[in-house]
Amino acid sequence: MPGWLVLLLTLLDLVIRVVAVGVIPGNRRPTTAMAWLLGIFFIPFLGIILFLLFGNFKLSSRRREQQELVNERVRAGTASLAAVESTYEGPEWVKSAAELNQRLGSLPMVDGNKVELIPGYPNSIQAMTEAVRKAEHFVNAEFYIMSSDHVTDDLLTALEEAAERGVEVRVLFDHIGTLRVRGYRKLLARLRSGKIQWKRMLPLLPTHGQWRRPDLRNHRKIMVVDGLVAFTGSQNLIEPSYNNPKHRKVGREWVELMARMEGPIVTTLNVVFATDWLSETDESLEHQLRIEADAHAGDVTAQVVPSGPGFSTENNLRLFNTLIYSAQHRISICSPYFVPDDSLLYAITTAAQRGVDVELFVSEQGDQFLVHHAQRSYYKALLEAGVRIYLYKAPFVLHAKHFTIDDEVAVLGSSNMDMRSFSLNMEVSVMMLGGDIVGTMRAVENTYRDISHELLLEDWAKRPLGARYVDNVARLTATVQ
Repeated sequence: MPGWLVLLLTLLDLVIRVVAVGVIPGNRRPTTAMAWLLGIFFIPFLGIILFLLFGNFKLSSRRREQQELVNERVRAGTASLAAVESTYEGPEWVKSAAELNQRLGSLPMVDGNKVELIPGYPNSIQAMTEAVRKAEHFVNAEFYIMSSDHVTDDLLTALEEAAERGVEVRVLFDHIGTLRVRGYRKLLARLRSGKIQWKRMLPLLPTHGQWRRPDLRNHRKIMVVDGLVAFTGSQNLIEPSYNNPKHRKVGREWVELMARMEGPIVTTLNVVFATDWLSETDESLEHQLRIEADAHAGDVTAQVVPSGPGFSTENNLRLFNTLIYSAQHRISICSPYFVPDDSLLYAITTAAQRGVDVELFVSEQGDQFLVHHAQRSYYKALLEAGVRIYLYKAPFVLHAKHFTIDDEVAVLGSSNMDMRSFSLNMEVSVMMLGGDIVGTMRAVENTYRDISHELLLEDWAKRPLGARYVDNVARLTATVQ
């Protein structure tokens, strides 16, 4: 290699390193910045290319501006909910959390809701199918992953039949999330052959001028029928082994928790769908938001919390931290991918250290190698602080995402407790109060405990050095996964 070329490459390498030190930490967590800097310092040219592809977690400026405009319209459009805005008289810290949610996500806390938790995988598909078959005006369905298979066939057929009889049926699915599972082309062929209106969310189609950070995801799961009934939770529209023969061979199935909801909360969930539909189609669904749901459907107070790169405030993380710091007696957390940032880790371990009973339900065997090993790297700190960790029996994947605080609050939705869900994924969570919702969710948590075994600190300390090494290496990738 000519001497001048060696000198040029050496200078370029130096320039990349110097510029990276001053640019990459800007408006990023120190841990995230350090991970990127390590990559660039070890492999400068490849590292900078990967950073340019994956380093920006924000949506396009057009979509961010659109989100701001939508938030303003949401505030005006949900004025009809003023009559049912909450008169909740619980602890002040709960009211404070609700105020935080409304300031960040623009959606009010509302009374008069009915919530039914559905832990059975086929049961939730059946419940959604029955609701669609009764639809008269519209069905809005938004899921991270969709598939046409033997489990979802009845639901997709119900959606097709509803569209045929004149019901407005709109379907959204995440482009890359759905593309990765078997049967994608079959799903597209089915959607194209009927009258369902459908769009890919966050499409990555460079030939159509649609480009963004490749690993941004719309991870939400929402279905709204006629503005009267809604479903949300952790479950994707796919059979429980994700159409993967390897999973079926070992008996691996996903364990979920969904909720069927009635009351004013349905309107606010539909706002989230309408926002995403507007982002992908430029079509406004504001007329749907004027439908008046039953303001006395039940005795649960609830509030929808949207989050994701369309917001600059990490709405879900702020809510989770606020509630955990406010806990006085008990915290039960279920998260399939538990890779907390420093703030959440401190909130949870501090709660345990000040005497709150804290328990964490996670899968014994994860389905994603790096995430699972990064998660394991936090177990020692959690156990030493007094957090009780329950490992849900393999080969099942405990994919449900929810937590309870004291006897006051239950939170359910699509958000994991990991840095991807806080910064990169578009998520939706529902904070629920009153009625017997906490007791009902605790009953679900009890079933997890019955099928899990507790991880003890003395046993964890005996794991092989090789396993510790892999866990620690995976932890370095946590902030950029």
